[in-house]
Amino acid sequence: MPGLLRGVARTAVVAGTATAVSNRVSRRQAGRWAQQETAQAPAQPAYAPPPAPAPAAQPDDMSAKLDQLKQLGELKNQGVLTAAEFEAQKARLLGS
Repeated sequence: MPGLLRGVARTAVVAGTATAVSNRVSRRQAGRWAQQETAQAPAQPAYAPPPAPAPAAQPDDMSAKLDQLKQLGELKNQGVLTAAEFEAQKARLLGS
């Protein structure tokens, strides 16, 4: 029985190590791909231009705009948006 327990423990250690290494390689690859995409992004826009802003802002729209600004700030903090993209979206949203 001790031999069986030792074999199971060894298998668990090997499987855990393999999983950890695989996850690290995946994260490193994703980071490299993200760097390549950001380097190529200015030359090739990956998204359509935003729609034109609404002509008049109403009081109800102000709370919606504040929510959108919060979402933009969260995306910037997460690294999804660059500072320039954040400023452009904020200017579009505020109509200035």
